[in-house]
Amino acid sequence: MTGATARRIFIGDIHGHYEGLMHLLEAIAPGESDRIYFLGDLIDRGPQSAQVVNFVSQSNYPCIRGNHEQLLIDSFPDGKINYPALQGWLYSGGQATLSSYEDANKLLDHLQWILELPLYQDLGDVWLVHAGVHPDFSIDEQGEYEFCWIRDEFHSIPQPYFPDKTIIVGHTITFTFPGVSPGQVAGGHGWLGIDTGAYHRRSGWLTGLDWTNQQVHQVNVYEKTERTFPLAESITFVQPEAIIPRHSLAAR
Repeated sequence: MTGATARRIFIGDIHGHYEGLMHLLEAIAPGESDRIYFLGDLIDRGPQSAQVVNFVSQSNYPCIRGNHEQLLIDSFPDGKINYPALQGWLYSGGQATLSSYEDANKLLDHLQWILELPLYQDLGDVWLVHAGVHPDFSIDEQGEYEFCWIRDEFHSIPQPYFPDKTIIVGHTITFTFPGVSPGQVAGGHGWLGIDTGAYHRRSGWLTGLDWTNQQVHQVNVYEKTERTFPLAESITFVQPEAIIPRHSLAAR
């Protein structure tokens, strides 16, 4: 990539698929000047969460906090065990994460790194967050609840939240939106969703979005295949009125 324009690349929810991540990065072939951003949910459900966190934490690539990182944080507040929260985390894929750690001290080290992950990142023309934003509140009025967990209120917004920024999210698997096929990027008013369901057997696609060149790079973690195509050809637009309510964050 010497002499080429530095790329900004956004990677969706990995969910413990370290080998898939390595395959994706090999396909993307980032140069020294390229910048890669992770949208959270590095952990849970897949077999190699410890390896994923170790790689990302040791790299110079920024990462934001996902709801699965938040589940881990809530399970061990102030170094203690919150048993109800722990049970919820284990049920949501945390057991696979625990199984990937041979050393409990390594998990605690990673937890300290996870605690420092920001909830969002503003890149000027792009705003990165794991789940989305609540359209009825300013950014300062929101926190981990909205940024890590929101779905319907955000996806069904009738106009962009920011007039001059595209919000790029993970969190909600794109094929769960009406009319979106496995592997496709979902789009709405002012937002793009790139969690294409790497851990899910119906999909298996892990997505890296090259924003600079408007390209989508994908690998299938089960079939070990890869593909690249223009972003414009990969987006299915989701009509706000087609969003089927799953749960509400209206009661804050």
